[in-house]
Amino acid sequence: YRMTHKKYTRIIFALLFTMIWTAAASAVPLASHVFIISYDGGAPYVMKDCDMPVLKGMLDQGACTWEAQTIFPSVTLIAHTSMMTGMGPAKHKVTWNGDEPDKKLEVTTCFAEARKKGLHTAFFPGKDKLLLIAIPDSMDHAECPGYESDKVAAAAAEYIVANKPNLTFVHFAETDGLGHKRGWGSDEQKAGFANADKALGVLKEAVEKAGIADDSVFIITADHGGHKNTHGSNKPEDMTIPWILWGKNVKPGHTISEDVTVYDTAATALWLLDVEIPESWDGKAITNAFNTPE
Repeated sequence: YRMTHKKYTRIIFALLFTMIWTAAASAVPLASHVFIISYDGGAPYVMKDCDMPVLKGMLDQGACTWEAQTIFPSVTLIAHTSMMTGMGPAKHKVTWNGDEPDKKLEVTTCFAEARKKGLHTAFFPGKDKLLLIAIPDSMDHAECPGYESDKVAAAAAEYIVANKPNLTFVHFAETDGLGHKRGWGSDEQKAGFANADKALGVLKEAVEKAGIADDSVFIITADHGGHKNTHGSNKPEDMTIPWILWGKNVKPGHTISEDVTVYDTAATALWLLDVEIPESWDGKAITNAFNTPE
């Protein structure tokens, strides 16, 4: 049997069309806007007992695990660096937890990878030391508006409405400070979580006002938990964090059963935006929590 040139050409064109169509289909992001929200010191055993109607409403509509794990040592700067770099401390090499301007982050971040693809990135931490993660030229906008959750949310909301960023980080810091001052699970810290929940509502309203709610995903998590007036140990109270998804293509009411680590946040954000996850990362995308196209 000898295939005619005409038939051979048709087969080749059909195969090329299939390959091009498949590549185009896979290149469509699951969401065009991803918002990473971090409650500093957000221990699940405390947050579950707080007045947080915005978060709990999103939780009912989204996917969640209350058993995600942070890195050791379970402290703010090191954990947030893992959250944004997709790597454990052994790889990102950030071993300090203070504001040390002479030290630099030497590895890539989810923001840097997103911006390489022309995506708009923004960063709103409640603590100055987190600006270490704002590598030059990796972000369109980075600022620390203040320590209080309402100030951070107000600045982020204004920027979201005006610029509709593709990847945004917002950090509520005062919940950690109240834990150190009054204790994890104290009435004062619970009030701080309630205030941060109102700030989350401001962000959610801004996304709706910007007209991007239907194409957005929120990843709501924490850097670490805490016990008594401290954290940093490998105790479950310090190491266990929430990991909540809400928005486009998220499976409603889904319980995430797979193991989730703080550095999976960066990988999931890039996967949603159809940005390649660096091979060197420890993090993985939590794909089972989403309804993906066939």
